[in-house]
Amino acid sequence: MLEKPSGQRPVTLSGYHRPMPAQQMRMQDLEAIAHRAMLDKGLLPDFAPAALEQLAAITRPAASGPGIRDLRSLLWSSIDNDDSRDLDQLEVAQALPGDACRILVAIADVDSSVPVGSPLDDHARANTTSVYTAAKIFPMLPEKLSTDLTSLGDSQDRLAIVIDFSVAANGALSSSDVYRALVRNRAKLAYDGVGAWLSGTAPAPAPVTAVAGMDQQLRMQDQAAQRLRSVRQAHGALTLQTVEARAVFDEGILTDLRPDEPNRAKELIEDFMIAANGVVARFFAAKGLPALRRVLRSPEHWDQIVAVASALGGELPAAPDAAALNRFLAARRQAAPAAFPDLSLSVIKLLGKGEYQVEPPGATTPGHFGLAVSDYTHSTAPNRRFPDVITQRLLKAALAGSAAAYSLAELEGLAEHCTVQEDNAKKVERLVQKSAAGFLLAAQIGRQFDAVVTGTSAKGTWVRISDPIAEGKLVKGAEGLKVGDKVRVLLLDTDPARGFIDFGRTR
Repeated sequence: MLEKPSGQRPVTLSGYHRPMPAQQMRMQDLEAIAHRAMLDKGLLPDFAPAALEQLAAITRPAASGPGIRDLRSLLWSSIDNDDSRDLDQLEVAQALPGDACRILVAIADVDSSVPVGSPLDDHARANTTSVYTAAKIFPMLPEKLSTDLTSLGDSQDRLAIVIDFSVAANGALSSSDVYRALVRNRAKLAYDGVGAWLSGTAPAPAPVTAVAGMDQQLRMQDQAAQRLRSVRQAHGALTLQTVEARAVFDEGILTDLRPDEPNRAKELIEDFMIAANGVVARFFAAKGLPALRRVLRSPEHWDQIVAVASALGGELPAAPDAAALNRFLAARRQAAPAAFPDLSLSVIKLLGKGEYQVEPPGATTPGHFGLAVSDYTHSTAPNRRFPDVITQRLLKAALAGSAAAYSLAELEGLAEHCTVQEDNAKKVERLVQKSAAGFLLAAQIGRQFDAVVTGTSAKGTWVRISDPIAEGKLVKGAEGLKVGDKVRVLLLDTDPARGFIDFGRTR
């Protein structure tokens, strides 16, 4: 645990007594908090010597072989965060007759560099995900792989699994295929720049104009993505908008938490990944093979979602109904756009958590309530998520006609483990985010904020404020509150080292 800095003065409010910090929060302070939190949650922040030894010997895998197509001539591009180098996906579109469109999504071939049962695989299997904290990313795979050899980097020839599907003029998916290929990223693009350009609020980013035909290519992708989204929404896919905070550092010193806003480019990638994951799930089902599905069950707390809607003048049926919920959300987004992120957060909390579940041949698993799809898996981020590596190995075995890398019993155990570790990783990420927010808020003890209730359980009640974006525990006046309630709170205490932010209700 970090020691509190010296030279502090006490502040007492409503019975609370705490020292105010007299020094700045450094990036390495947050890294230390994250490192300790990972160990506390059973995650491995560091790679073992055997994994590093294996890493040193890895070279680029052979780029040819049976069934590997050469698709390097296509106008592939990646769209990710500005500073991302662990690029898992590339996309390209091709026009088809009848105003249809063919979409190809290339997924980095991680399995070729990380054999099953190797030390690096053991590390990835233990953590099951990269952990994205406010100060540091703890990658599931070392950066030599995730940001280089297995990343679909700019102007690099890379092995990939290609998920190929056609989108009709009405947004329906028609033909689809899955195969291995060699690809080349022609343009490394960023969400913010592409999103602003697609929305008409900024000129095309330089990497777009530098590649002949890339602008038309991205417009075609955007049109296809919007069609896919319209069909999903018609089926009840939930339109939600949350605002996440991104830590800002100046020469290693924490200075701010700024909102990371959604945009058109992020939606484009989301729509393609949802479609691609559906294609993969149906690929396994058609071949009678087991698969690792991503599931979000029908909400257990639907009655509370109904209550949230009722308080805002909406009416939902007594039984869970995604389409009805989405109609309500769309109406509220139009009526009160500024309040929509808070409403979205309340609904997300009440929907419950996603999980991994094995679907044996011939059986059916629950679908994904929030996406309104019955066939869904995780296959599109193998540098960042172990379930996607598992799915990739199952895919490659199916394409090669060889035995699967995992038995049904192994898959069952992995599904449960991945669900648990994903939850642990999110807890670490939230704790570090609260540590950052707690430090920035320490000078504002005694200030009142408007807040929304984000969680209630036997462990307590939590609220979220928006300026700055921070979530904390309501330690006074929580009686009778439910998720979605709007309250006025007083900041009572912060403890950045433990990620504690305490509020008291004023009304």
